[in-house]
Amino acid sequence: MFCTNCGTRIPDNANFCVGCGSHVSQTEPPAPAQSAPAEPPPVYSEVTETPRSHPAPPPLDVTAPAVKTKCSWCGAVIDSAQSSCPRCGARMDLPESVTSSGWGQLPGRKDMAKLQFGNSFCQVEGFYVPVADVNLAPGDSVYFAHHVLLWKEPRVNVTAMPMKGALNRLFAGMPLVMTQAVGPGHIAFSRDLPGELVPVPIQPGESIDVREHLFLAATGTVEYDWFQTGVWFRTQVGNESETHYPVGMFMDRFSAGRTPGLLLLHAGGNVFVRELAPGETILVKPTALIFKDPSVQMHLHFERPNAMFSGWGYWSNRYLWLRLLGPGRVAIQSVFEPIEGEARNISGFSYATEQRW
Repeated sequence: MFCTNCGTRIPDNANFCVGCGSHVSQTEPPAPAQSAPAEPPPVYSEVTETPRSHPAPPPLDVTAPAVKTKCSWCGAVIDSAQSSCPRCGARMDLPESVTSSGWGQLPGRKDMAKLQFGNSFCQVEGFYVPVADVNLAPGDSVYFAHHVLLWKEPRVNVTAMPMKGALNRLFAGMPLVMTQAVGPGHIAFSRDLPGELVPVPIQPGESIDVREHLFLAATGTVEYDWFQTGVWFRTQVGNESETHYPVGMFMDRFSAGRTPGLLLLHAGGNVFVRELAPGETILVKPTALIFKDPSVQMHLHFERPNAMFSGWGYWSNRYLWLRLLGPGRVAIQSVFEPIEGEARNISGFSYATEQRW
């Protein structure tokens, strides 16, 4: 039987309730008066649950929109429940790392991070020498420099993609063709150098300028062009002169038309990115530059001792910089090559600023 005071189940021969201590009457209680009819007693099941029930929670609203968040690297708006950005592969569970000087580290990417473009996918495999493993859907394509091809499935169709301005490219020593692959099937790219793989999503109407020899691959929706950097200096040794291009004679420009695209770059060491405000400048080693927005201007900058006949030597203690002027985004790599001819006697150069100390 059950206690009439608290509803606790008690033995039939008990005189007191084991739950609340109330006296238990073994006789049937008198019937209530007809003027105040009592409610029917509650019916309890033979389980150990307490008869006092709590109100049920409201049903879940399956139509409620998912919580959105913004990727700090590519700006894509995605579900906050996702662990990595499907557009650029950046991990969403890591806080954005920006130094007090304004440089931000390239967002971390998990091994086997998967990036989506159209109906195809690119999986970033490994850290030390990363590989871009592309699973092409039927009709989707990527183009790339021929020397970065690591492996492919036989069914992937690989052909040559002619480049515009063939005569100018021939005189400049640039490749006249790019290689393209059309799905379906898997194809993988890698450079035989340690560093980071940099996925750069490009939205319709956007462009990005990339220093030569850093390009890995791009989706077929990305348009390719090139331009002269206009950054050079000339050295003189006797009657011999030589022209040097510290950021290369040409830069690659990648753009997206009406359809978004994905650009894959490979940088040496670690990658750091900075957003320059309008009029803000920064000095970087020319060979450390990875890419910049087209809105960012660049020119040479010299720093050297103030005395012409310094005991250190007039030319050997000179610093040659690349000066970048905002607005726009710039990216550099921590591994960079020495500048050929930097310590020689310079007889001419493109537009440059100077500081003596």
